[in-house]
Amino acid sequence: MKPQDQRLPHCADCKIERTICRYEDGKGPASCPTLNLPEVIELSLKEYKKGENLEFAANASIQEAQCYVNGEKDNPHIRYAVKPRIQETIEFAHKMGYKRLGLAFCAGLKDEAKIVSDILKQQGFEVASVICKVGGTPKEFLGLLDEQKITPGEYETMCSPVTQAKVLNAASTDFNILMGLCVGHDSLMMRFSERLCTVLVVKDRVTGHNPLAAIQLHRSYYKKLGEEKFDRGESLSISAKPRP
Repeated sequence: MKPQDQRLPHCADCKIERTICRYEDGKGPASCPTLNLPEVIELSLKEYKKGENLEFAANASIQEAQCYVNGEKDNPHIRYAVKPRIQETIEFAHKMGYKRLGLAFCAGLKDEAKIVSDILKQQGFEVASVICKVGGTPKEFLGLLDEQKITPGEYETMCSPVTQAKVLNAASTDFNILMGLCVGHDSLMMRFSERLCTVLVVKDRVTGHNPLAAIQLHRSYYKKLGEEKFDRGESLSISAKPRP
């Protein structure tokens, strides 16, 4: 590895069993950010002292621990997970003292969003929910050509995660939950949200919204993930500019 590349982290490629990031006597490879970037770590730790960050991070870690139970009295290292993510989200929101939750969901998950909204209300929260199609803005606003729509020749409204975020901002939510927003749309929702967000459901149209299934099967049914070269240039064909 070239000296200038050593500060580029490659944690996913690390082969060390007892790593410095997890064990006091651990070690790290040449690209280890724990060893190479002390100034970044120091600056990041200072962020925990600002605003609600410390309380938020501490409660998140407490909630993490409470999602397990010890399976054997004589061996505390054997643990069993006992709480689904929806329960984890609810308990965490209670720990933070949140009262009004925002729910930004995909139109394709409207039925599921209704269920989640009802559950959150049953757990004592106020819920402000907003669908991805809010605003009813046609996709032509983004400069899309007719053939770039899901159904060419039809009127088709765009997903508007920026509007979703601003609607929830206007509703003065305490914490926002994302349900099934598309890749990129979820990013914009989180960027424009004035409140911190969590993801309850990740969009994956093929695997029943379980993207890990394709990753776990990358050596068999989803070998194409490594063998095929996927499309890289579709977005470049957009010729028009967004309309005011």
